Amino acid sequence: MSDYAPRDLAAAIPRGLLSFPVTHFTDDLAVAPDAYRAHIERMAAHPVAGLFAAGGTGEFFSLTPAEVLTVVDAAVQSAPDGVPILAPAGRDTGTAAELARGAEQAGADGILLFPPYLTESEQDGLAAHVEQVCRATSLGVIIYNRANARYAAGTVERLADSCPNLIGVKDGIGDLEQMTQIYARMRERLIYIGGLPTAEVFALPYKQLGLSTYSSAIFNFVPEFALDFFAAVQADDHDSVYRMLSDFVLPYIELRNRGKGYAVSIVKAGVRAVGHPAGPVRPPLRDLDDQEFAELETLISKIKN
Repeated sequence: MSDYAPRDLAAAIPRGLLSFPVTHFTDDLAVAPDAYRAHIERMAAHPVAGLFAAGGTGEFFSLTPAEVLTVVDAAVQSAPDGVPILAPAGRDTGTAAELARGAEQAGADGILLFPPYLTESEQDGLAAHVEQVCRATSLGVIIYNRANARYAAGTVERLADSCPNLIGVKDGIGDLEQMTQIYARMRERLIYIGGLPTAEVFALPYKQLGLSTYSSAIFNFVPEFALDFFAAVQADDHDSVYRMLSDFVLPYIELRNRGKGYAVSIVKAGVRAVGHPAGPVRPPLRDLDDQEFAELETLISKIKN
C-alpha cells in the first residue's frame, strides 16, 4: 500500500528531478528483474523526487501487462522510503484501468496515464478514458499529454473537477501555447511536468510556464550531471545551463536524432557505456550501431572526467 495519498504525491513530485528507469532484458529479450532492481537502487541512491517504472524510456509499449506489473513490483520493492514509484497505465481503457488497479495492489505510489492505443479521438472520448482510469484507483493520476492524447485546457479543467485524484499533467508535445492555457486555468490545482525527449532542452522555458520539474532520461547513466543541470535550472543559472547544453546535451541530441526510436535506444546504450548493461531494446526499436555507441562513450567521457 502506498504511503502517498494523491495530495501528498502532488506535493512530493515537484521537489526535485524525476526519471524513467530503463527496463532490463536478457539477451533473449526476457525481463530481467534482478538487474532492474539493482538499477533502481543505484538511481535511488541519488536525490530523486520520483521514478516512473516501465514508462516510455522503460519500453512500456513493448511490455505485456503482466510484465508491466512485474517491473512495477520490482521497482516498488527496490526503491527506498521517500522515493515514490509511479506506474504506467495505457493501451485500451479497460487494460489501462486494470494496470492502474494492479499497480496499486503492487504498492505503487501513483499512475502515469499514457495515450490510448492507436486511435484518434475527440476531447469527450479522451475525458471518458481518463475518468474510467481515475475511478479504477485511489492513487494520484498524472495524464501524459502526448501523441494522440492532446488535452485541451477545457478538458483538463473538466477532469480536474470530476477526478479528485487527478494530480498533474506531463507534457510530451512541447506546445507552449497549449501549456500556457492549461496552467493559466488550473494553476496550483495540478502539478506540471516536462516530459519531452531529452527534457533538459526545454527546462528553462518550461520553468516559466509552471513546469517546476521534468523527467530526465540521462539520469539513468550520468546522474550527477543530470542533477547539476537541474540545480542550474532551478537557480536560473543560465550560463551554466547553456554551457552544459553545449558540452553534452546538444551533441547527445544530435546523436539521438540519427534513428527513429533512439530516444530510448540511446539511454540503454548510455547505461551500458557506464558499466551497467541493461540488455538490448525490444523490437520494433533497434540498438545503436558500434560507431554510434563509440561516439556516445566519447561524449560521456568528456563530462565524467
